[in-house]
This record gives sequence, structure tokens and C-alpha cells, in this order.
Amino acid sequence: MKVLFVGGTGQISAAIVRKLVKEGTEVWLINRGNHTPQEGVHQIIADINDEAKISEAIKHLYFDAVCEFIGFTVKDMERDYRLFKGKTRQYIFTSSASAYHKPAASYIITEGTTLANPHWQYSKDKIACEEYLMKQYREEGFPVTIVRPSHTYDEKNIPLGVHGKNGFYQVIKRMQEGKPVIIQGDGTSLWHLTFNEDFAIGYAGLIGNRHAIGEAFHITGDEVLTWNQIYQTIADALGVELKAYHVAADFLSAVGDKYGFDLKGSLTGDKSVSVVFDNSKIKRLVPEMTTYIPYHKGVRLALDYIKSHPAEYKEDPEFDAWCDRVISALEKAKTEI
Repeated sequence: MKVLFVGGTGQISAAIVRKLVKEGTEVWLINRGNHTPQEGVHQIIADINDEAKISEAIKHLYFDAVCEFIGFTVKDMERDYRLFKGKTRQYIFTSSASAYHKPAASYIITEGTTLANPHWQYSKDKIACEEYLMKQYREEGFPVTIVRPSHTYDEKNIPLGVHGKNGFYQVIKRMQEGKPVIIQGDGTSLWHLTFNEDFAIGYAGLIGNRHAIGEAFHITGDEVLTWNQIYQTIADALGVELKAYHVAADFLSAVGDKYGFDLKGSLTGDKSVSVVFDNSKIKRLVPEMTTYIPYHKGVRLALDYIKSHPAEYKEDPEFDAWCDRVISALEKAKTEI
């Protein structure tokens, strides 16, 4: 097979590319060339918005699948439709599980759960992209498959609910320093975490699968954890005591905005809501899709990487001070009420 990735070097897509190359698939990437692709991959260095250059580069190429990982708006979808109509047997759009209704009528999420997220523009844009693509499928036969990842991570990242602009590292540092760390809500909401190599199994199984055309699939791990369990697993791996400080998601969203931490979408529109994904649909097409790297193993892989690559991670004193202010203000409120 010949497969083209728009992107292909990100946290999720890189794992899929590695898997496909290992299996002997001919893989092409379109990106700006900011990251060196792995050996055996063909690269078209260009801005995907430069349609003339892309059209010329793929003029004599035809793909079994085009995999879009950096499309976020309807404008992006209209561009891709112009570029790839008649050039591929399958167009796979990476949407987001955050597009599901928050909160949904049931915490058990299937692909039939309503798409509606008024809290996060990112999710609203993904919904609009899906609607556009499905219209092209119904009316023009454009061979679309929609994939909805949830919280997917790799060996370089540790998934958290609340962090600052520089990502998770400052929270890890607070744990190591014996400081309290903020967990949204009471920490009992349910959540799925998926290691990127596990995600790649499900995604790769959809490539070239005619039963996936015109369909949407979420791809997540089978493991369900509370946020308290997620943070405790990190503390256990670090060998430190977890000093959890629970704060209402609405409060965090409000005070985060003052300091430029966009928490409303990621919390109210996503992580503060319990979700349990029913993965039966993806498993019907890809029976081997399962959790091979549970979170207690994934977090240790990430911590090993962090320890061996310290220069890649930046401290975040602004977020650190914000956490202290939030905790101090709430502790003061307890004495004054």
C-alpha cells in the first residue's frame, strides 16, 4: 500500500508511521520539514496550504489512503477535498473524542453519541469538519473515514488534567518537591488514557479497510481510571507522596483565564466529565486492538525518558506560582467562612 500523511511527525501520527514502515507500507509525508522523518519514508517538504506546490508534487501519485493530522477547520477540509479528490481510495480525518456532547446523556460513549461541545472552540471546529466531510461522502462519494482520539500520550509526555503553558513538567517537579498538586473536581471522574503505540494498532487497521469508509471510530485504550488514580500512579512511579488538592473545574477555568491558562475548554469541555468509551466498533474491524501498554507502564516509560533528556523540558514558574495562589486563596476562604 501507498499511504500519505499530512503531518506524520506528531505524538500520535509518528507511532502510526513507524508501524506502517515496519510492516512494509510505502509511506509519504507532507510537512514543512521541521522534523527529520524516519528512514524509509518519502517526504514532500511544503506548507499544506500551498495548494499549487502540493498539486504539482502529487501530480503523478495515487494513494491507498491519505491521513490528515493537522486539519482543524472547515477551510482545511475544503483545501484537502480539492487536493485529494480522485487521488486516494480513502481519506482519514483525525477528529477528537472531545467532540462528543459534554456532558453526554450517558457516561458510556459510543460513536452514536451526539456531537456537541459548546465549551471548546477546538471541539466545535472538529465537529464542523466532520459534518463537511460526511456531506462530501454522501453527495460526492468522497471516501472519508473519521477517527476520534481521546487522551493519547507517548514516552515523552505524561498526561494530566491541570498544567501550565509549558506542559506537564512543572506538576512533576511539584510532586518531587513535596508540594500539593491541583486535581480538577474531586478526582473521581472517569478517564481513558491511550499510549500512542496502542492507538497505532487501531488506526493502522482501518487503513485500506472498505468497511471503514463513511464511518467514524473512536480509538482509545480499554483502561479506565479516575483522575485520583492517574495522579497516584505518577506519584508511585516517582516514589513520592501524592499531596492532592482538589479544586472545582469551574473555579479553575475562571481563575486560569486571568493568567492565560486556557482551562475552560480542556476541563469543562473535556477532562472534568466522566467518560467510558465503548470500543466495540473499532474492535469489530481491528480485533487485535487492545491495551498493551497500561498507564502504570506508560508513565514509567515517560519518566525514564524525562530523566535521560532533561534539556527537553522547561520549568514553568508562572504556573507554579499560580498553583500556590489558588491553594492559598482557598485555604484562606476556609478560615473566613
